[in-house]
Amino acid sequence: MLKTRVITALVLLAILLPVLFLNNFFAFAVVTLAFFAAGVWEGLRLFRLSRPELWAGFWSVGYAIVVFVSGLPSVRGLFAVCVALWAIRFVPALKLGLPPLDTAANRLLSITYTLALLGCFIAIVSLFQHSPLYLLSVMAIVWLADIGAYFAGKGFGRHKLAPSISPGKSWEGAVGGWLVVLVAAAAVVMYLDGDTFPGRLYGRFGWPGFIVVMSLLVATSVVGDLFESQLKRRASVKDSSSLLPGHGGVLDRIDALIPVLPLAALIDLWL
Repeated sequence: MLKTRVITALVLLAILLPVLFLNNFFAFAVVTLAFFAAGVWEGLRLFRLSRPELWAGFWSVGYAIVVFVSGLPSVRGLFAVCVALWAIRFVPALKLGLPPLDTAANRLLSITYTLALLGCFIAIVSLFQHSPLYLLSVMAIVWLADIGAYFAGKGFGRHKLAPSISPGKSWEGAVGGWLVVLVAAAAVVMYLDGDTFPGRLYGRFGWPGFIVVMSLLVATSVVGDLFESQLKRRASVKDSSSLLPGHGGVLDRIDALIPVLPLAALIDLWL
């Protein structure tokens, strides 16, 4: 399993890193379109909708029109809608539960979650247009939170964060991930001269605002992870798919990014 995970990761890096740092917008947008289509297909399967490949194609056409044809018109409204969906619908679901499969409520939830996924990928393209480094400086917040939570949870985890949804996650792990993000982002502010999200955040709001926003993004990443775990538990599956051998599916890799990136992109518009 470890060998398979490593091989898959190397193949993905070999594809993504050149596309990212060659700063070719068209190539980058094509790659994001492929991942978006896969993510939508996986998500609709978790909702147990019929013909998920058909609906994934429909949403992908819409994504392509927004990115390739319209050239990303004003997307502030989309990002705001995504943030509102997470605050009003998805976060409460962690406490209240999900509607039964094969109901109108489930179909409506599938639409809103797919819209949130659309907002995530539009945010990826929007942040990339700022610069590849800027996009990575946002995504690294989620990656570091996840890595910090894993090791802190392994070493100190005692109190379960959401035992009915994801028994392996602990409050100690969440706090550990939060601390890793704060320390790493502060180091970026103090020692990295490049244009980054933490750097602009500090320049606009100072340390108090920096800590508040970083804390909010870390908490949001945890919510995204838990919500996808909740979807998988309801569907009685371990992974969203097997598209990425050793890693599961696309959603398994980006679940925490789905709520974070539209929020970060919306904040970026204020910066």
